[in-house]
Amino acid sequence: MSNSIQREITDEKLAKYFDVTGRALKKLKLVSPKKTHLDTIAKDYLNMAQSYYSDAGHFKEQGDYINAFAALNYAHGWLDAGARIGLWDVEHDSVLFTVD
Repeated sequence: MSNSIQREITDEKLAKYFDVTGRALKKLKLVSPKKTHLDTIAKDYLNMAQSYYSDAGHFKEQGDYINAFAALNYAHGWLDAGARIGLWDVEHDSVLFTVD
């Protein structure tokens, strides 16, 4: 990637995306029935989101803001997808999630 793209992902921008995704992870509540296929899917989606969020932290520590930003967007994509298909309750929060 070019240096100009690297410079566009500022500390402030990355902090904002960590904040939004971190708040979304804390807000959601699993609502799928226990020991069902949907419960398995909900946990898988959540695991993917948490893993990408963790990866983003690792990339940031390494100074790799491009991959940190990308990982945050993947994490939030999993969260939005889970919210849209009803795997968890997000209290109709259309600020942290793409719902309603």
